[in-house]
Formats: sequence, C-alpha cells, structure tokens
Amino acid sequence: MKAKVHVTLKNGVLDPQGKAIETALDHLGFSGVAGVRVGKYIEVDLQGADKKSAQEAVSQMCEKLLANTVVEKYAVEIAE
Repeated sequence: MKAKVHVTLKNGVLDPQGKAIETALDHLGFSGVAGVRVGKYIEVDLQGADKKSAQEAVSQMCEKLLANTVVEKYAVEIAE
C-alpha cells in the first residue's frame, strides 16, 4: 500500500521560494502568473496495513516528522 503525502505552507506563511519562482517566471516572460506556493510531495510504502490504519500511521508520521505543523499543512492519500 502506498501513501501519498502533500505538504504545503499554511495560508499567510511567507514563501520565499515560491516568490523567487514567481519572479523568475515573470523574467522568463510568463507574465500571467499571479502567485506560486512551493510544497513537497512524499511517497511512503507501507506493508501489511489496512487503509484505515495506514491513514492513521501516516498522519502520525506527518505530525511527528514529515510536516512542520506550526507552519505547514498536509494531506494524505492512501492508494491501494
């Protein structure tokens, strides 16, 4: 079973990497970009877990390691 985790900054948190990309895109001629937010994507392979326990385990992983929940939010998708 595979878990897909998307971690992004919470609304209102400054995103200097996203701002740098936005500026670079503008310099490259992509003037229609109104904003860029940067996050990360993590895949976790799980063995022997049902979907519910996998969701709970990965959520705990996010709370303890994968996301800084002070400034980041996360979404977990369990794929079978």
